[in-house]
Amino acid sequence: MLSTTRVGLGMLALRRTQGPAGARLRVPGQVSHPQRGLKLFPRFFARMLPLRQQQQVNQTEDKDKDGQPTQQGHPAKHADAGIANPVSLPGTGIGFFGFGSGGVDAIVTTLIGITVVFFGGVAYIEWYKRNVLNKIEAAFAPGYDPALELANHPSRASGRGADDDGDSHMKREEQGRVDSIIRGSEVGHYYLFMGPKGGGKSTMVVDAMREIDADGVAMCDAHPDLEVFRLRLGKALNYEFNEDSQTGLFQRRDPREGGPRLDIERAMNKLEKVAIRRAKKAHRPIVLVINNIHLFNNDDEGRLLLQQLQQRAESWAESHIATMVFISDDFWPYPVMRQIANRMYTLAVQDLNPKVTLNAFREFRRDHGKTDDPDDILEEAAQVTGGRLAYMSRLARSKNLRESIDNLKQGEKAWLLTNTGLIPDCDDDVMDEQKWSSCTWLLLREFVKRREAKEEEEAERKKNNPDSPDELILMPKISYYECRQIMTRPDFINQLDHLNIISIDINQDIQLDSMLTLEAAREVVNTEGFDELLEGVRDRVDEIESLHRTRELTFKDVESGDRIRVMVDKGGSGWRIF
Repeated sequence: MLSTTRVGLGMLALRRTQGPAGARLRVPGQVSHPQRGLKLFPRFFARMLPLRQQQQVNQTEDKDKDGQPTQQGHPAKHADAGIANPVSLPGTGIGFFGFGSGGVDAIVTTLIGITVVFFGGVAYIEWYKRNVLNKIEAAFAPGYDPALELANHPSRASGRGADDDGDSHMKREEQGRVDSIIRGSEVGHYYLFMGPKGGGKSTMVVDAMREIDADGVAMCDAHPDLEVFRLRLGKALNYEFNEDSQTGLFQRRDPREGGPRLDIERAMNKLEKVAIRRAKKAHRPIVLVINNIHLFNNDDEGRLLLQQLQQRAESWAESHIATMVFISDDFWPYPVMRQIANRMYTLAVQDLNPKVTLNAFREFRRDHGKTDDPDDILEEAAQVTGGRLAYMSRLARSKNLRESIDNLKQGEKAWLLTNTGLIPDCDDDVMDEQKWSSCTWLLLREFVKRREAKEEEEAERKKNNPDSPDELILMPKISYYECRQIMTRPDFINQLDHLNIISIDINQDIQLDSMLTLEAAREVVNTEGFDELLEGVRDRVDEIESLHRTRELTFKDVESGDRIRVMVDKGGSGWRIF
C-alpha cells in the first residue's frame, strides 16, 4: 500500500519528527490489520482512522510511557496540526470497498442528485403533457378565438364610409345549414365547402361562430408553406409544438427534427385526446375549420397533407368526437379528397339568383342610405355583379354607382388580358405562354357564343310573344369533358380555375367565374379582327413547333452542278449520304 499512498516523501519526512528513542504510539487492544501501519507511520495512518479513534491516538501520543504528559502547560495538539490535510481519494484500501470516507460521500451525493433529476424530469414531463391538453381544450372554450377576434374588431364596425369595407353583408339561404354544422348539431360527417371566390363561404362560417361565441370551434387558414401552416394551426389550437418545453435539460431529442408534417400529426394526436375528453363533457363534437385549402400546393406534398387531414376527419366523424370543415375556392382538392371520402358532404356555394340579386342589392343600397338610385342603374349593377356577394357589397357602398360599375368592368378586362393576352408574331421564347393563351381564348369564345345564342333565342321568343314574362338567362355551362375537346389541352383547365377565370362545380360542369368575366370576354371576342388574331397566333405556334422538330442539313464545298444522293432507311437505321 505504500506505493499508492497519497502523501509525498517530503510530507512523510515531516510527519516522522520523533526519533527511534521517542515514545511509541500505544493503542489499547489487539492491533487490527489497518492499524499495523501505525507503527511505521503513526501520524499518516492515524489520519485514516475515524475521528473518535484519531482523538484516542492523539491522547496516547501526548503521554509518555509512565502515563504522564510529555509537556506541561500546553494543550494537546492534533496529529495534523500545521499540515495541509490531503484530499481523501479512492485507492488507499481504507474504508468501504476500497474508498475513503470522502469517496463514499461523493458517491452518495451523486446518486441522490441523479435520482432527484430523474424523478424531477419525469414529473415535469407528465405535468407538461397535461398542461398542453388543458391549453388546447381552452382554445375551444367560449370567448377568444383569433379568427373571430379579427372579425369582431371595433375598427371594422366603426367609421363605415361609403367605400370602406365594413362587416355588414347579406345572409345567404345556406346560413341555417352552416349554423347547424358549426354548432355541432350535425354529427357523423365532415364537410367541404366549394364555390367561387367572394361567394360568402368564410363569411357564413364566421357568422355561425359569432352566434355561439366560438364555443367548441377553432379556425385557421391554409398556406402554401407548410411551416407557416404549422404555426397557424398551432395558434388556432393554442399549441406550441413543444417549443415552450424545457425537456432539453434532460437530453431528449428535439421533436422538431421530423418536419412540419410530423408536427401537424402530433398536433392532431393532441387534438384527438382533447376531443374525446370534451365530447364526454359537452356531449357534442368540436369543430375545426380549415379555410382556403386550395392554397396548398397542388403537388405531392400538398396532396399528402390534404389526405393526412382527411384521414383524421374520417375517423373523428365516425366517432362523433369532432367535425372538420374544409373551405376551397378551387376545384382540385375535390378529386383528391373524393378518392377516400366516405363521410364527406360537399356544400356548393353559388352566386345568387338574378331575381334575388336585384331585390337584395336594392335593400343593400337602402341599408347604406342610398335611396335615390334609378331603377335602370340598379338593374345594370345587379346584372354586372351576377349575384356575387363580394361585388354586390362593393357596389352597395359606392357613392357613384355608374363609375364603380365601369371600374369593375375595366378591372376584370385588364386582369383577363394580362394573364391571357394574345401576341401576334410571337418569338419562340414565349411559345408555351401563347399556346396556353390561345387555348384559353378558344374556350372563352365558346362561352361567349353560347351566351349570345341564348340571348338570341330569348329575343326571338319575346318577339313572337310580347306578353310573355321575361325568362332568366343563366350563365352557360360546359361539361369538363367537352372543355377538354375545345381546348385540346386538358392540363390548362386547373390553371384557369386557379386564376379565377373559370369555375368548376361538383357536377364536373365548367362556367366562367363571374358575370364580369363573361362581359369582359365578350368585349374582347367581339372586337374586330379577333378571330384572325387568334388563328394567326395558333398558326405561329404551329410554325415554331414545326421548326423545333425540323433539322437543317448544310453541305460545304459543293460546287454548281454537283449532285448529292440521300437514301432514307425507314427500317430504323436512319439515312445515308453518298
